[in-house]
Amino acid sequence: MAVLVLSANVFAEVTPMKKGKPDLQSIGTLEFAPDGTLFIGDSKSAAVFAVDLQDNEKSDNIEALQIADLEGKLAALLGTTSDKILIHDMAVNPISQNTYLSVSRGRSNWTSKWMIPNEAADAMILIKIDPKGELSEASLENVLFSKATLPNPINAEKEHKWKKGVTLRADAISDISYSDGKLYIAGLSNEEFASSMWVIPYPFKEEASATTLEIYHGAHGAYETHAPIRAFLPYTLNNKNHLLAAYLCTPLVTFEVSQLKDGQHVKGRTVAEFGAGNYPIDMVTYENNGNEYILMSNSQLPLLILDPKDVESYEGEITEEVQGYLAGVKYTPRSGSGIYHLANFNEKYIVMTQRMANGKLILSSLSKAWLMP
Repeated sequence: MAVLVLSANVFAEVTPMKKGKPDLQSIGTLEFAPDGTLFIGDSKSAAVFAVDLQDNEKSDNIEALQIADLEGKLAALLGTTSDKILIHDMAVNPISQNTYLSVSRGRSNWTSKWMIPNEAADAMILIKIDPKGELSEASLENVLFSKATLPNPINAEKEHKWKKGVTLRADAISDISYSDGKLYIAGLSNEEFASSMWVIPYPFKEEASATTLEIYHGAHGAYETHAPIRAFLPYTLNNKNHLLAAYLCTPLVTFEVSQLKDGQHVKGRTVAEFGAGNYPIDMVTYENNGNEYILMSNSQLPLLILDPKDVESYEGEITEEVQGYLAGVKYTPRSGSGIYHLANFNEKYIVMTQRMANGKLILSSLSKAWLMP
C-alpha cells in the first residue's frame, strides 16, 4: 500500500485558554487529564475542547458508588421521562472522584443495536455525580476553555453505507485518550482511507499530526480502512508506546505510537479476534494484587479481562480469515451482561453503567479485587 499524504491542511485550528462558554455543538466523548482538565470530543463540529471545571478538591473516598435508577434520577433532574434519557459517555475526575456524563434526550431515536448514541442525538447536557451519588448539571456558561478543530474531518453529508439515514459525521470523533501531554483522537477523516488518528499536544499548540489507519479484520477476512476505532487506550508494550485499539466485530489491534507521523498511512497489528456481532464500548486499566490488567466492556459480549503480558508475548499477527471468530491473545470473560460505560473511580472500584433485567439502568461499582483473570 502506498504512503498516503493528507491532502488537507494538517494544522489544527486552536484557541488559547479563555473564559466564557465553549461553542460546543455536541458533547460526545469525555476524557480527564490527571490535573482534572476535562476533554470533550465534539463530533458535530469536529473539535476537541479542554475545559477547566474548577473541580480540583481532592477526594480520599474509597467507597463504592451506587445509584439504583440512574435514568430515573436524570429524568427528574432534567424535567423529562426516563425513556428519553440517553447517556453518550462517562468519565471520572481523578482528583475529586466526581463522575461526569454526557447526556441527551434522544433515546427514543436509538432504534438499532448497531447504533451508537451520537448517531441517535446530539448530547448537550453535562451531568456531575459526586462520590455520594448526588446529581447536578455541570454549568459550561463561564469556564476556562481552549479548542482545537480537527483538520479534514469526515464530511457531514456522507451517509453510512448500511445504517439508513445516519451521517458518518457522528464518527468524526469515536474515542479520545490522553497520555504524557498528548491527546489522541480516533475517528473518521475525509481521506480516501477514512479511519484516522489525530495527535495534538496539550496545552493545545498549532501542530497536530493526522495519520490514516489500516487493519486486518479476521472475522471479515479483509483489510479495512473505513471502520473507526471504537475504544482504545495508550499502553507501553515491550518498552515501546502503543495504542491498544478495539473495533467493531471485535478485532484487537496494536499501533506503535512512533509510527503515527503526520501524513502517513499506518497498518496496525491485529493480535486478537474476540467475536462478531459486537462493538466495544470502553477500555480501562486497573491494578489487582500488584499486577495491571485491562478491562473492556461491550455491546453484546461480557466483560473481557486482558493481561498486557499476554499481548506483549504474542508474537503472531492475524492476517487470514478467522473461522469461529475467535483467535489470538487470550482473554478472561467476566459475567456482566448489559454493562456499558466504564471508568476508574478510586483505588478500589471501577464505576460502570449497567442495564438490569428489570429494564432499569444503574450506576454501580466493580471491585478491582474481584476482577482477577
